[in-house]
Order: sequence, then structure tokens, then C-alpha cells
Amino acid sequence: MSSAAGAVSQSAFQKFLNHPAGPKTIHFWAPAAKWALVIAGVGDLSRPAENLSLSQNVALAATGVIWSRYSLVIIPKNYSLFTVNLFVAATGLTQLYRIFDYRRGLKAEEKSVPKQ
Repeated sequence: MSSAAGAVSQSAFQKFLNHPAGPKTIHFWAPAAKWALVIAGVGDLSRPAENLSLSQNVALAATGVIWSRYSLVIIPKNYSLFTVNLFVAATGLTQLYRIFDYRRGLKAEEKSVPKQ
């Protein structure tokens, strides 16, 4: 490996380290930690819909949408924050649809059962 190629890769790595949203800042680590919310939301996909919390998933979806927008307005733009919040919103919205579908099924079931 030539020293010029090594200098270029080191320079790219140094640029990454010293970026305003790089690993030396909270702007890097906060989105990295927030992936735990996405992992938990994906884990909840296996839970029955009757056990899901409506208020929790409304909060997740709203937070994801709001922070996705914010991450593209701030300077410097934080694309890692945007990505994680897009997934948080998608996870929350998916769970909200599951809750809605479950409750709609319950109402349809009530209507189909004759009253005695």
C-alpha cells in the first residue's frame, strides 16, 4: 500500500471523526442509541395486538415524524437522526395499524353475534 493511499484513507477517517455530527459528538451517539426503540418495536410485532399500547405507539409515531422533520432542518443536517426516526415512525405506525385492525375486527364480531 502506498503512503498516498494511506493518507487519503486516514484523511477520510479524520473527516469522519471530526465531522460536526461525528462520533465525538452527541449528534452521533443519540441516534445510535435510539435504534434500541426500533429494535423493541420490531420485537413487538410478534406480540398479540390486544397487548399493544395505543398511547405508547401514538407517541412513538409522532416522535418519529417530528424528529425526522427536525433532523433535516437543523444545521448540520443529521441524516443518521433522520434515518432512525423514520424507522421509529414506521414502527409506531405499523403497530397503530395492527391495533386499529384488531379493534375493527372486534366491532365486526360484536355486530355479527345476535343479541339474546
